[in-house]
Amino acid sequence: MKIVFMGTPEFSVPVLEALARAHEVVCVYSQPPRPAGRGKKDRPSPVQARAEDLGLPVRHPVSLRTPEAQAEFAALGADVAVVVAYGLILPQVVLDAPRLGCLNIHASLLPRWRGAAPIHRAIMAGDAETGVCIMQMEAGLDTGPVLMREATAIGATETTGQLHDRLSEMGARLIGQALAALPGLTPVPQPAEGVTYAQKIDKAEARIDWTRPAVEVDRQIRGLSPFPGAWCEIAGERVKLLQSELATGQGAPGQVLSGLTIACGTGAVAITLAQREGKRAMAPDDFLRGFALPDRLT
Repeated sequence: MKIVFMGTPEFSVPVLEALARAHEVVCVYSQPPRPAGRGKKDRPSPVQARAEDLGLPVRHPVSLRTPEAQAEFAALGADVAVVVAYGLILPQVVLDAPRLGCLNIHASLLPRWRGAAPIHRAIMAGDAETGVCIMQMEAGLDTGPVLMREATAIGATETTGQLHDRLSEMGARLIGQALAALPGLTPVPQPAEGVTYAQKIDKAEARIDWTRPAVEVDRQIRGLSPFPGAWCEIAGERVKLLQSELATGQGAPGQVLSGLTIACGTGAVAITLAQREGKRAMAPDDFLRGFALPDRLT
């Protein structure tokens, strides 16, 4: 098939690679380069960088609402567009341009967790499972009918970063199956019940409140890892807590019970990976070497 690929972050890269192996990717669309790093120089998105490595043409329009951008898209003559975390709204004229329409790979079991941060929100809400849906795109936000879906259990200690990688590979495999079966797949409308929205993560959500139950603190730590990273203050220093698990024990909220096991409002969490400012992430033994904890964290 002649495919237009539209994606931006690291999550989209395995999908691009799989499509490039099996089909003709006529063009890649990605968000424009953004300032990054200490020098704040423009840096291409992960998708743009990988596409250029593969020798694929890349476009990064600021908008797809102009007649010029829409004409350029239509002129590609694509059979289908595959969209994965692209970051721009596709107008109806763009959705209608490919012969078989535009397919979206979404990292949730729709209609649960429509929107920007479905992986984070699934872990933070304590969902037992999530998955990937291949959706026929329409004008609404993740409202289109589903062509294929696959579920997977969320591990008890799994972080957003770990689940992100699993779902990315799952999406790459599932879109291959969907393209092979087109146009014979039957679109299944999403039910009206069970709709939730995965709002973009706000950095204000990252500070840990030790008065909350341990189960919620554990989900917060795992759900915000690796970015933006849940954090607390230790001896006046902001420390990111990146992996955790539920632990036995009880004490005053924030009380250090032993090692990096911390009491919460009810129960306790054991921190299994933490990162001080300007240092690498470390397991508890390495983290505590030469760094004395106070009796209670804030």
